[in-house]
Amino acid sequence: MERKDFLVKASLAAFAVSACGTIKPTKEVEGERFIGSCATTNDILGPFYRNSSPSRSDLTFEGIEGSIVEIKGRILGPDCVTPLENATVEIWHCDTEGRYDNDTDRYDHRGQQKTNKAGEYSFKTILPGKYLNGELYRPAHVHFRVTAPDHQSLVSQMYFMGDPHIEKDPWASLDKAKARIVPIVLEDVKGNVVANFDVFLTAGSDM
Repeated sequence: MERKDFLVKASLAAFAVSACGTIKPTKEVEGERFIGSCATTNDILGPFYRNSSPSRSDLTFEGIEGSIVEIKGRILGPDCVTPLENATVEIWHCDTEGRYDNDTDRYDHRGQQKTNKAGEYSFKTILPGKYLNGELYRPAHVHFRVTAPDHQSLVSQMYFMGDPHIEKDPWASLDKAKARIVPIVLEDVKGNVVANFDVFLTAGSDM
């Protein structure tokens, strides 16, 4: 690779991940590639995971209580910029009273979907409530499980900026969770509320 082309590509890649990590080139037989320090950190699975959640993007239903929010983002590879198509994104969370649907065939507030060619996913759901963990409330959070071929699977959680219960939570307060605390934003003039959460996977397998 010509030095000029390499510098241009390095600059563009660095700009793209300036808010989430760093990248560096590494030699391979076929030429240059990039590896990054943007990998999304893990978090506890929790006791309320259920297998076989439905494939769907709309987790709302008739009679649902809570503030509607769109949770969306991209699933990206270890170079911090390459979108991963057909990655499986699974989310689950509690209702506004802090309860999880652990046994009904509705799988309320649970769903999964595949990413598109741009690595994008999107779920329409509600902002979750809170529940006691001992004497402290856990901050509002959404559980994620993300898998993609040739990449390590990820179990993690997304939190919301400004939540007063983050500071004392044994997991959300960790330094490694800082990049997973996202703002809730008004995306358009119609008042639609969005939480954006990009996930960066690490290459390899779970074996």
